[in-house]
Amino acid sequence: MSELSITTTQNVTINFNTASVGDRILAYLVDLLIITAYYFTIYYLIMSVFGLSSYVERLDDWSQFAIQGFISLPVLFYALWQENFFEGQTVGKKIMKIKVIKIDGYQAGFSDYVIRWMFRIIEVTPPLSFVGLIAMLVNNKTQRLGDIAAGTAIITLKNNISIDHTILKEIDHNYVPVYPLVIKLTDNDMRIIKETYETSLRQADFEMIAKLQAKIEKVTGIKSVSANATAFVDTVINDYNYYTRSM
Repeated sequence: MSELSITTTQNVTINFNTASVGDRILAYLVDLLIITAYYFTIYYLIMSVFGLSSYVERLDDWSQFAIQGFISLPVLFYALWQENFFEGQTVGKKIMKIKVIKIDGYQAGFSDYVIRWMFRIIEVTPPLSFVGLIAMLVNNKTQRLGDIAAGTAIITLKNNISIDHTILKEIDHNYVPVYPLVIKLTDNDMRIIKETYETSLRQADFEMIAKLQAKIEKVTGIKSVSANATAFVDTVINDYNYYTRSM
């Protein structure tokens, strides 16, 4: 297991522990088990119970191919739709407590999941699974080729993640605040915001950070001009430090 150190634009250094090759393989095997169970349910239970097997066998080759393709669609797009729906996780990744994030520490987007999914064809799908395995073994961030292309990495949520920061300490004397309405917040508000933010970063819980942004906007009347929720909360904390230091 190696450490992935990321410094955000607001001078926050986040040290994630990358998922081990073993955890990634186990997550893959769990997902493979689910896929196997799906095929078993379709072919050996539904087809047999409803007597559809004999009907399909009487169809021409093209019709059989079309049916097989339709049945295989959930499997073909399994990783893509799950990672998009579960924000960087499949069922296997959830069980193993690992997650896909951007290499810059932010949440991966649909286009990133698409790139990772496309590369699965040449490095994950049997019999080419050894390609992805070799890539992870030689990469110090345990990235496979799809991760490198998408600018993503898989982190573990099981271990403590340290955050070394300068928020609420020192700010560069040239710092220019963005949101003057942060003065509507109290010290207790900021303590809750900071604790929630750091906890969410430790768990790579970007959904919670988005909710935190919405709450701050509602309470203060601030309208975000930041690139994303993480950058917004970073800026709010720095701005609060700037204004309270100057008071």
